[in-house]
Amino acid sequence: MADPAVARQGLRERKPPAPTSVPASVTRELGDLPPSYSSTAATSKYRARSVPSSTWWEDKDWAVMAVLTLLGAALRFWQISNPTEVVFDEVHFGKFAAYYIRREYFFDVHPPLAKMLHAFGAWLAGFDGVFEFENIGDKYLKYGVPYVRMRSTSAIIGTLQVPLLYGIMRETGMNAAISAFTTCLLIFDNGHITQYRLILLDAPLTLFMMWSFYAYLRFYKQRYNEFSLGWWTWLLATGAGLALTIACKMVGLFTIVTIGFAVLVDLWRLLDVKRGQNMHHFGKHFVARSVGLIVWPACIYLFTFWIHFAILHKSGTGDNFMSPQFQHTLKGNPNLQLTKRVHYYDRVMFKHKGTDAYLHSHAEKYPLKYDDGRISSQGQQVTGYPHNDTNNWFQLVPTKAIPESPANERAVRNGDVVRLLHVNTESYLMSHDVASPLTTTNTEFTTTPANETETYENTLFEFRIMDIPETHKKAVASKADLLHIIHMPLRVSMSTFESPLPAWGYKQQEINGNKNALDPKSAWTVDELTVSPDDPDYEERVKPNPPREVKSMNFFKKFIELQLQMLHQNNLLTSSHPYATSPINWPFVLSGISFWTDEENKKQIYMAGNLVSWWIGVLSVSIYSGIMAADALARRRGEEPIEKNIRRRMHNTAGFFVMAWFCHYAPFFLMSRQLFIHHYLPAHICSCIVGGLVINFVASETIDGPLSEPGPLLLSSAPEPSSPSLASGNNDARALQLYPHGPKSKPERLTRNELTMGARLVMFVLLLALIAVFAWMAPLTYGTPSLTQEQVRSRRIMPGWTLHFA
Repeated sequence: MADPAVARQGLRERKPPAPTSVPASVTRELGDLPPSYSSTAATSKYRARSVPSSTWWEDKDWAVMAVLTLLGAALRFWQISNPTEVVFDEVHFGKFAAYYIRREYFFDVHPPLAKMLHAFGAWLAGFDGVFEFENIGDKYLKYGVPYVRMRSTSAIIGTLQVPLLYGIMRETGMNAAISAFTTCLLIFDNGHITQYRLILLDAPLTLFMMWSFYAYLRFYKQRYNEFSLGWWTWLLATGAGLALTIACKMVGLFTIVTIGFAVLVDLWRLLDVKRGQNMHHFGKHFVARSVGLIVWPACIYLFTFWIHFAILHKSGTGDNFMSPQFQHTLKGNPNLQLTKRVHYYDRVMFKHKGTDAYLHSHAEKYPLKYDDGRISSQGQQVTGYPHNDTNNWFQLVPTKAIPESPANERAVRNGDVVRLLHVNTESYLMSHDVASPLTTTNTEFTTTPANETETYENTLFEFRIMDIPETHKKAVASKADLLHIIHMPLRVSMSTFESPLPAWGYKQQEINGNKNALDPKSAWTVDELTVSPDDPDYEERVKPNPPREVKSMNFFKKFIELQLQMLHQNNLLTSSHPYATSPINWPFVLSGISFWTDEENKKQIYMAGNLVSWWIGVLSVSIYSGIMAADALARRRGEEPIEKNIRRRMHNTAGFFVMAWFCHYAPFFLMSRQLFIHHYLPAHICSCIVGGLVINFVASETIDGPLSEPGPLLLSSAPEPSSPSLASGNNDARALQLYPHGPKSKPERLTRNELTMGARLVMFVLLLALIAVFAWMAPLTYGTPSLTQEQVRSRRIMPGWTLHFA
């Protein structure tokens, strides 16, 4: 065997092979080498530049990041104690922190992670949870609330975004100047600063979104080292980021869609037969990504809810949003102590689960003719009423013989058929084949006199307890069981919704028959119960219940119930709001949100983005789309206006973040709920990244390359420098380009991304404009100092900005 030292000496003395083109496969894989490079020229330039691919310390990136991070922290922490009052949605999220500390269950439409982070910060700050953030403007200092330290949670998280954004830009191959400029678009943005210095959810959301992007970039750059430790590390880090993003707010789903689409494209490429991988190998990739990006994130997401339930184990304000079974798992829940078995001849009040309306009737009749010309039965009105009222009492009348004893034989059970006698009007509840007043596809509910025999069949209703088998004869319990009250002849379920009846119905809710008899939205509970004096167990039943232990409920049942309730309540947020805006306004900052005002001192906080930052973002998205469209048209005509490796890099970087921008912005056009400009913040960050990438594309004719870490997949048999095979002149010569110090060495840059002096000057001018607009809007961002009427008017840059004191 040849001595390695001799082999290395021979390698140094060997003349380079005749110039040959770099193999197309190498160019395709790297996406960085201009096709005009010969292997000799590339090797020469490669050795002459000797720029490692990972040069954070050598290029002083850490110093640049440190300066930018300190600047971001200064702008987010400056005047964080001002105002000394509750601001905007601090009334919600500060209150939720108090509930966490008191361990009282509450309900919110958002997942729990961001709220738990704020609660953890509040706990570290020594907050006792007594102050409840009732109203905007409530004084913190009066009650000794450590609000500065509580707000610092958002400020710290917002500050962490600065080095992360810089890192994202560097990972896409941008130089330090472009990366720093892009980061400044976030640092000096007034909208982000406003959100990131208050007790709000957006800072954790955007941080974890950015981490997901960063981790995925690092994972993708490991593609030539498949299934290595680094490959798995960044795959799992991506999955963790996705889970933490959606665990802050449901809009984190847009980040999952973004990464998911990129992963599908990557898998589609791996499936290409030209890659020489068999289906078994592709299956390993598919399973690995399924585990790392589906199973692993799902486990983390579930774990955040497990912590949420573990902390909030006491009864609280959110009880009524949940099912009775859920409520009975909460310590101190009143329903747990008040629940009773329901017997025949008891008088009860039924309450609708979704709307909290009571089943109600009164002597007034339906009009003979409705506004649309339909004819009604002109029967007695049956409605949903939101208040406890004597007209809500119904008596449970059996349809079978009931023995006097034992007492448990008088219990109303699952599957029993009963009649419901309205106590005040002495009439039985009924339904029939007549359309209801508002919902013409559903049947009308009315009543019939107690002595009427012809309508007997129409007064029969089956009680069906939800979530138990039909054959299970469980006794119905008040304040515990959810019921479907199903009309026997028509097999429709009694239901209601929040849309009010016209004036003739006193704006109460319509009660109708839902043809989907087991619709979860048609669930009722026995909310109030009066024991019949004729009950043989009367004395025992009217006694207060003894103290009861909380019950257990399967975690997954609790999780699913809460998820469905979150989605349902989120869709109900359709009422108007003075600062709600259409998504079409957001990229151009046509409007903002008034967070807080001080009438006495003429101060205010108005959330609006920095026009320079936001307009650069949206214009860059448009410019990228236009350039790519023009390039596609030119290539259809046989022209190549953009060198293919630069085009590939633009697709893989700017194209990815344009897609991210679209995924975080476009879905809002499909939503009917209240929308505000702060919903655009994740999309704005994506557009800032696109801005930096597009500026680099316009200002530079070169790219950094290669970016990805080399590995076995790129060079299946990368030789050591001592390998005799290098002397043969075959394709192993490309190892010299990528592995000059052996296959385990770091790659060296073949090309360098450099900006012209003109481009640097343009960026400097834009940076000055960015800082100038930030400074001009600062009094609206920080709520200080006070401004005169003329000063306020001068800061109303856009006509749609509804500033106070103007």
